Amino acid sequence: MRVIMAGGGTGGHLFPGLAVAEEFRQRDAMTEILFVGTKIGIEARAVPAAGYPLETLPVRGLKGRGLRGLIQAAYGIPAGFFRSRGIIRQFHPDCVVGLGGYASGPFLLAAKTQGIRSAVMEQNLRPGLTNKILGKMVDRVFTAFDATAGYFPGDRVVETGNPVRWQKLPQVKKDAKFTVLIFGGSQGARHINQCVAEMLKSLQDLDAEIRIIHQTGAADLQWVKAAYAALPFEAEVIPFIDKMDEAYARADLVICRAGAATIAELTVFGKPAILIPYPYAAYDHQRLHAEALRDRGAAEMILDRQLEGGKLAARVRGLYQDRARLGGMAQAAQRLGRPDAAKKIVDECYALVHG
Repeated sequence: MRVIMAGGGTGGHLFPGLAVAEEFRQRDAMTEILFVGTKIGIEARAVPAAGYPLETLPVRGLKGRGLRGLIQAAYGIPAGFFRSRGIIRQFHPDCVVGLGGYASGPFLLAAKTQGIRSAVMEQNLRPGLTNKILGKMVDRVFTAFDATAGYFPGDRVVETGNPVRWQKLPQVKKDAKFTVLIFGGSQGARHINQCVAEMLKSLQDLDAEIRIIHQTGAADLQWVKAAYAALPFEAEVIPFIDKMDEAYARADLVICRAGAATIAELTVFGKPAILIPYPYAAYDHQRLHAEALRDRGAAEMILDRQLEGGKLAARVRGLYQDRARLGGMAQAAQRLGRPDAAKKIVDECYALVHG
């Protein structure tokens, strides 16, 4: 089997693709996998680090880039398409899986013109314009939410869930203290960082009981560290968490954004969360994700415009004091998890090629 995983740009697009790639390799060690993305996306670093080859396309996004940026992006579409055709001729894939992101569109279009079996992974509840268009061309659309099916031709949709990076969390020695994991994505989230600093001032009476793991992003690291230095809490304050699976394993409560990959991880591993949706996400999809978990009792939600330190402190204190409710949230989250998502996607890809 020869498979191309096309797309990336953000961890939300790339990490599920890496999970599927690992499932292909576990199924058959002889499977050849090639990733196709851009030089500016997270894939430029993460794909080689994971041991996979990467080819890049000269494509960029169209939104919010000014006239010069639009001209460059417009040039990148045909250039990316012809570069994609060249990669396909060289690699001879049996199947192409689109992950979303700038490289996904032109590559799947090129695959269609050359008669290659293809699929897209739609991680969000409400798909973007590119995947809506691609969903009419590809052979399969793999969705993470049942409500997403209505946006695509019904005979092509397979609800698989969103693949996660780890089959299970590692066995770690949990701290006796109540551990709160805080992150806002790989680049951090300044508003969350600011409100957490204010939150902890209101929770100082619990300093002997609470431990913090806080991913700040590189830009905010120094001032957040300074804020913690003035507080009595035991805390691990770092710009980026390399071993996120270990951080999840240690966490009793998570405070985070509501991207699709994060939602999948929280549910597969049964972690209760306070979700703060990123307010500028396309189609407001993070709010939709957070509402889906909140409405099923798996998480609490605070909108970014309503977020402030006192409100966040009250939510954390309430969950710390009500362990039965916290446990109920964890169970509700795990009921929503789809740990077999990568397996289902690989099964469908084999069926496309050999069926």
